[in-house]
Amino acid sequence: MARAALIAAIKARLAEVAVLAADARHLEAFALLEEAHVLSQRLTFWHCRVHLGMWRNGWARRDWREVLGQTTRLPAAALFSRIWIPLGNTGGARVPALRPMPIPESLKTLLEL
Repeated sequence: MARAALIAAIKARLAEVAVLAADARHLEAFALLEEAHVLSQRLTFWHCRVHLGMWRNGWARRDWREVLGQTTRLPAAALFSRIWIPLGNTGGARVPALRPMPIPESLKTLLEL
């Protein structure tokens, strides 16, 4: 799909994250942030927005491991999105930052894989 469709899919997930967060459904929101992360990895601006969303989600859950992990991943996303990214990595602090992961079939078409 085109870049515009990919960005639209990221925006849709982030909009749903906001709805879920407003309802304190933080774990469901985090699952959508993980999907948005996989989709956004090669788009620096959106990649950083997703990591910021993960940071906020961790803060809302008082998950200090997530907050600390996202504090380091946010600048890394800004610096490395265009150089190298571990495809499929879901971006949470409980996943090694450099580990490639399988991409769900539901996301592959959006990524043109």
